[in-house]
Amino acid sequence: MILKSLSIINFKNIANEQFDFSSGINCLVGDNGAGKTNILDTIHYLALAKSMHIISDQQCVRHDEDNFIIDGLFNRDDSRSERVVCSYTRRSGKCLKRNGKEYVKLSEHIGHFPIVVVSPADSALISDSAEERRRYLNRFISQLDREYLAALIRYNAALAERNKLLKINPSEEMLLIYDGMLSAAADTIYSHRRDIIEQLRPLIETYYNALSEQRESVGIEYRSELETASLAELLLASRRKDFINEYTTSGVHRDDMSLTINGYPLRKYGSQGQQKSFLIALKLAEYTILSRHAAERPILLLDDLFDKLDMGRVAQLLRVVSGEDFGQIFITDCNKHRLQRTLDEAAAEYQLFNIAEGGRML
Repeated sequence: MILKSLSIINFKNIANEQFDFSSGINCLVGDNGAGKTNILDTIHYLALAKSMHIISDQQCVRHDEDNFIIDGLFNRDDSRSERVVCSYTRRSGKCLKRNGKEYVKLSEHIGHFPIVVVSPADSALISDSAEERRRYLNRFISQLDREYLAALIRYNAALAERNKLLKINPSEEMLLIYDGMLSAAADTIYSHRRDIIEQLRPLIETYYNALSEQRESVGIEYRSELETASLAELLLASRRKDFINEYTTSGVHRDDMSLTINGYPLRKYGSQGQQKSFLIALKLAEYTILSRHAAERPILLLDDLFDKLDMGRVAQLLRVVSGEDFGQIFITDCNKHRLQRTLDEAAAEYQLFNIAEGGRML
């Protein structure tokens, strides 16, 4: 998958810019706040119909403007060209079109334009709550499997309704109806999450060893209440607790991932460099799985590449992603000479874009 050209109007601090990209490594360099990450975010919008940050569409509109428009021309690995346009207006909301045809449901777009993001925000996967790790799994697996995405949508809708019922002391009959809806969707979600963790584990180990020269061992495990009982059984067992708390206390919405280094929690015992290396290994593993399932090499976004990562590990990462298994890559950094030097050491071919304030290309 290659993003050949990109047009941006009124997105965050970008007024009106156009770019033609290389099919290999594209480097966006410039001062902090210039708009480099915002350019990456527009690519994420075209792939997943939303920002790579937890912000609303309205927050992405340039100040004093009413709308934004993002227009991208893609070339698939089989040489087909496709145009994706994502627009938003404060009055009518978001519109996503593929080859001129508007989607009825935005979820129908997910998975057609695979993308993987490595950014400083990934640290939340280690330091923040289980919700961040579930959000990561959901975004990843939804690109792979429409059955999973559909089950996730059904589960979240049923969960919201069940939680509303718990606040008004519902009948057992009503709860059993929602229990059945949750259980059916939960089985699909649980099995897909479990399977994807099994696929991720050996790949994470391989990529981490490549980045760290095998100085540490790392691990990832899936944690779910469904490992011990069905959701129907869990919901019945937690009925009294649910009434007291007025929300559903059991289910796949409480799942988590355990991340370790040398057998110990990564959050407590991993240095910043080790944590960042683990996260990059996780994302490269994600990339590999997406490539296998989609028969299309995803676009890889590497935002603020040198954040908490020493130059040696950055150089090794660039050697890895410069191989034939990887496709188009976007890298942002505020230090042009440092990035150029590291890319040259890795013998990687690249195209450089100097970005000034407002995302302007110099």
